[in-house]
Amino acid sequence: MAGSGLEIEQLIQLLARLPGLGPRSARRAVLHLIKKKDSLMLPLAAALDRAVETVKVCEVCGNVDTRSPCGICSDPRRNSGILIVVEDVADLWALERAGVGAVKYHVLGGVLSPLDGVGPDDLSIDQLLGRAHEYSEIVLAVNATVEGQTTAHYITDRLSESGVKITRLAHGVPVGGELDYLDEGTLSQALKARTDM
Repeated sequence: MAGSGLEIEQLIQLLARLPGLGPRSARRAVLHLIKKKDSLMLPLAAALDRAVETVKVCEVCGNVDTRSPCGICSDPRRNSGILIVVEDVADLWALERAGVGAVKYHVLGGVLSPLDGVGPDDLSIDQLLGRAHEYSEIVLAVNATVEGQTTAHYITDRLSESGVKITRLAHGVPVGGELDYLDEGTLSQALKARTDM
């Protein structure tokens, strides 16, 4: 691009890799960062440096935090006996914003998708099976997509002999909808109206 240095072009290319940002949006973001160098770019760079050093993936549930086990897994007040299984950390955060209660979580790290080469070994399903006996109910809070429902059925089959009650979200989660984009009221209602698998 005429008139920009290698460093600026590299920054644009890196930002363009983020979800929701294409090359044009990344270019606008970089220009804004440059204009606000002292008040935005420098604090952002420092925050990214700190995050690289301190952020960890929880060895128990797969959440991200500055410690492992994370704050949710370490919280003794979360003893409801309910484990909510989600596709990714964004879904966990969405449920937490909705205030779903004293639950714990398990992050799968995606969904089964043979076309994309994602099989059971690529997700944390074995770790889930190892945790299942600790809970009285497992809520499968996966997205209402074909892949999400395939994953839910696979997990249900694998847990069928465990004796643990398995439920799923209902009412208010539209087919094809993704949890991270739903409002807190819809998520809260969907959890309250969960159904057996």
